[in-house]
Amino acid sequence: MCLSTMVGTFPLLSVQPTRGLVDEKIQVVVRNLPPALSVTLHSLHHSEDNDFWESFGHYTSDGQGMVTVAKDASLGGTYEGAEPMGLLWSMQPVPGSRTGLRLRKMDVLTPMVVHISVYSGHMTEGFSKQSPLATVVTERWYMAPGVCRIDIREHGVRGTLFLPPGPGPFPGVLDMWGGGGGLVEYRSGLLASHGFVSMALEYLSHDKNRTSDIESKTYFEKAFRIVQEHPLVMKDRVALFGLSLGVSIALNLAAYSKDISPKCFVCISGSHVNPVNPVNKVIGEVFRKMNKDGHKIRFDEEGRVVWRDVILPIPTDLGEKVDMGRIKCPLMLVVGEDDQNWATVESAKDMTQMMRAAGNEHLLTILQYPDAGHLIEPPYTPHFRASNFIMQQTRQKVIMLWGGYTKPHADAQEDCWEKILSFLRQHLYPSPDSVPKAKL
Repeated sequence: MCLSTMVGTFPLLSVQPTRGLVDEKIQVVVRNLPPALSVTLHSLHHSEDNDFWESFGHYTSDGQGMVTVAKDASLGGTYEGAEPMGLLWSMQPVPGSRTGLRLRKMDVLTPMVVHISVYSGHMTEGFSKQSPLATVVTERWYMAPGVCRIDIREHGVRGTLFLPPGPGPFPGVLDMWGGGGGLVEYRSGLLASHGFVSMALEYLSHDKNRTSDIESKTYFEKAFRIVQEHPLVMKDRVALFGLSLGVSIALNLAAYSKDISPKCFVCISGSHVNPVNPVNKVIGEVFRKMNKDGHKIRFDEEGRVVWRDVILPIPTDLGEKVDMGRIKCPLMLVVGEDDQNWATVESAKDMTQMMRAAGNEHLLTILQYPDAGHLIEPPYTPHFRASNFIMQQTRQKVIMLWGGYTKPHADAQEDCWEKILSFLRQHLYPSPDSVPKAKL
């Protein structure tokens, strides 16, 4: 009320758009403030796990009584400098939260709801005990209007298929996550929002018996064909998309499968080294093989698991890694140089050398990011240097060190996502004019 009297009107907080896709930028502007007033912009999210996440930046209003987040510098908080999306990518659990949290969207049919508020003064804590000057509720979606979600239970394959709106036909993507297991849908929902039929594949079930019995090569070939044979999919334009262990699956399929031919593939934070490459093996064997090298696992000073040494040194024996000379389609590798979970930098170097020697290096694109970690996700996803992780074989709960530092990791996520989408459009769509535009 005092502030209202000073300026003759209430502060006005504008967030545009208030409803958008998670990879869409927002414009945050505060008006009707006194000049040179210290304020704090704060974002708050109540997660599906019932945890609260927040971020905040300290600002000073300009001579017109405005704060424009896109161009004005945050002087402190969870991020600093002119960061248009800092209120999202710098989110962290509120003080007193459980340890080892990771923010992931589980129900893609609902939005991620974020409350953005402006407070008087430069605050660092106690936001819930103070009344904001203004608040705007925003929605961040992984699925654009018209995207269709379909449960897949065919020929023993489990997954979720996402179809873009419109008559099609569309290119297809088989989307595979890593060793954490389960069915992770949000990246596929976002890919469908950008015009790709995408199937999120479950191949590491929380049912250990089912995981152990999956005959990997056959299972993934079946999954690929489910995407390929869908009536809305261009049959000769299907890509593979993998992260971590999913990279190993993608490389293995592209190099050795005689039954499927991906048009291109994207590999984030993975390796070609055999301990994680299931060539005609059941999934359970892959983890048993990895456990044999368990003595290479180490712990940092905080007791967090560092897994990257398991495949080091990179073997010289071709029988211990994927023969990269067999790759016949364009490949994009995304590498974080501070990856503490997997030896991705060393792997990328060796893969490059192998492809150069084989004469197919022209198919390889590498995006390498200093100070980025292992979990390179869609843009504006909060960074997690370490988080809880359930070991697949023992079901033991540990804190896994993923690596990366908040600002450079956020920059890497934003930069590589746009380049990944461009790469997929270039190699999967017949012409640039045929690419649909995502709208919310």
